Amino acid sequence: MQIVLVEPEIPQNTGNIARTCALTGTTLNLVKPLGFSITDRYLKRAGLDYWDQVEVRVWESFTDFSQANQDCRFYLATTHASRSYHQIRYFPEDVLVFGCETRGLPPHILAAFPEGQIRIPMRDIGRSLNLSNSAAIILFEALRQNGYAGLK
Repeated sequence: MQIVLVEPEIPQNTGNIARTCALTGTTLNLVKPLGFSITDRYLKRAGLDYWDQVEVRVWESFTDFSQANQDCRFYLATTHASRSYHQIRYFPEDVLVFGCETRGLPPHILAAFPEGQIRIPMRDIGRSLNLSNSAAIILFEALRQNGYAGLK
């Protein structure tokens, strides 16, 4: 599995997701521009001593990432989706895409994958779940469906 963070802004969220990726063997892809340096002390602190245990790839654009992974299925987390994340049958090569904390995914990325949009059910109070919580929820459903391969 792969997680993609498009233009992440908050280093602590990325650090928490990096920790989740390290513990699950999931590749973490970061799409520029980043709202922080990947050497940021808060990023490393949030990832603790797991930072060197995760495969992190940095991409200049989402287009670069999607072209390099065109054989994969993409699932984009968005509050605008009608389908819930648990209604998908995930496979190990799938890509889970998340937008930045304040704006979500850009309209042009959402438009490129209309059938791949998923949401986490929640109350509509004008806010959504924290990015690192959302990534963990969806990733662990995908891992559960695949028998937690490689995990104990």
